[in-house]
Amino acid sequence: MVAKDYPFYLTAKRANCALEAQAAASPAKETEEPSTKRVKPLSRVTSLASLIPPVRTTPLKRFSQTLQRSISFRSESRPDLLSPRPWSRNMPPANTKRRDSKLWSETFDVCVNHMLTSKEIKRQEAIFELSQGEEDLIEDLKLAKKAYHDPMLKLSIMTEQELNQIFGTLDSLIPLHEDLLRRLQEVRKSDGSTEHVGHILVGWLPCLNSYDSYCSNQVAAKALLDHKKQDHRVQDFLQRCLESPFSRKLDLWNFLDIPRSRLVKYPLLLREILRHTPNDHPDQQHLEEAINIIQGIVAEINIKTGESECQYYKERLIYLEDGQRDSLIDNSRVVCCHGELKNNRGVKLHVFLFQEVLVITRAITHNEQLCYQLYRQPIPVRDLVLEDLQDGEVRVGGSIRGAFSNNERIKNFFRVSFKCGSQSQSHSLQANDSFNKQQWLNCIRQAKEKVTCAGKARVQNLEAHFLLSPNGSRVSQGETSLEQMDQSDSESDCCMDTSENNIDCERMEQTNSCESEKQLETDV
Repeated sequence: MVAKDYPFYLTAKRANCALEAQAAASPAKETEEPSTKRVKPLSRVTSLASLIPPVRTTPLKRFSQTLQRSISFRSESRPDLLSPRPWSRNMPPANTKRRDSKLWSETFDVCVNHMLTSKEIKRQEAIFELSQGEEDLIEDLKLAKKAYHDPMLKLSIMTEQELNQIFGTLDSLIPLHEDLLRRLQEVRKSDGSTEHVGHILVGWLPCLNSYDSYCSNQVAAKALLDHKKQDHRVQDFLQRCLESPFSRKLDLWNFLDIPRSRLVKYPLLLREILRHTPNDHPDQQHLEEAINIIQGIVAEINIKTGESECQYYKERLIYLEDGQRDSLIDNSRVVCCHGELKNNRGVKLHVFLFQEVLVITRAITHNEQLCYQLYRQPIPVRDLVLEDLQDGEVRVGGSIRGAFSNNERIKNFFRVSFKCGSQSQSHSLQANDSFNKQQWLNCIRQAKEKVTCAGKARVQNLEAHFLLSPNGSRVSQGETSLEQMDQSDSESDCCMDTSENNIDCERMEQTNSCESEKQLETDV
């Protein structure tokens, strides 16, 4: 029985192998049956993708092509963004490669154990970060001009005057940073190490004073850009740029704000280099001098930028009556805090906290410009009363539901009030969140402290200037000195008169004594 079954087993096995080979040779038959309905969509997608040529240009050159493509065409590049392949030429190399954090030890061939110590490697990393940051900054500034400024001017999306207001002196900053990058590259050795950078920074940092005009213009530039975004052509252009690969999901204002953020980063970079520099290194003294220079420049630019911002908002205040004008507003040089708040009725207000006065306004459009109309009389900070209100303590819209509800509308309130004679005000203001509320509370408290300290110092100066006169009235030092001079003169006059009177009395006494003596002789 076993002998009979054995040939049958071989025959069956051969038949199965033949069936498997036949199935492997003709796989289309198996796929056709379950996927008949999916064949047509796949063919359509394939035909659509075949119409799109591969993009092999650089990001700056690819800008015009990206804007001209439709939304359906732009969606093709999304899978590449989700799964980047560094070896693929279709990927934008500058977008991913340039923004990856580069290390000096990875860029150059460094033998750590043989040549440099760990501290020296950290110093070289800090110097390389400074140089690499300059290179990135230059590329971003050029991108902002070539991808935003020039196309909007060429397509008449904005006028030349508007673009000059928005971009300011951006062009003048590019050669400035190219100069520093060139100097840093010149002192770099063939092995990638840099020995001395302090003398370069001391000589170059004073050039950053040119940032004064650029940073002072940013408040007006941001306001104009926000206003122009209401134009559908401007909004459409900026949106297309934002969706393009070259932007790295950054809008135009992010590019325009890069120089300012770079400026405030210089002190941190220089301190990092100094921290890893030995005390006996020649760069030690130069780096300390460079840090003092950049700190002074940043402080000066901050002051001028604050004054420019304050002047900008003061010029856009609209007074409903002359009684609302206040000298405290005119004399203010800094805006301590400003932003949008709501009152307990839900009305949106724009509140300005100047140095010595709180101004509550409404944002309006006047002559196609965003202006701020005074809502109430300005409140002097020295007389302002600040209250931190607990959640649910404020009545919203005149109801009492705020005391029993946890609604978002009754959270993050604080109250400012003012009373002087017959004038009194009280405003319950709501911030967007608890963090914003705390910022307002801190700013108002700091402003009150400064005004109080300034008032005490003024009183001390007045007390030093005015002295108490002998009769109990207050007179100035000048008047006191004059009185002292008058008293000394009168005393001297009195002394002179008394001496003369004494002399006359003596003469009279002598005369009387002589006459009496003669009378006695006559009598004898």
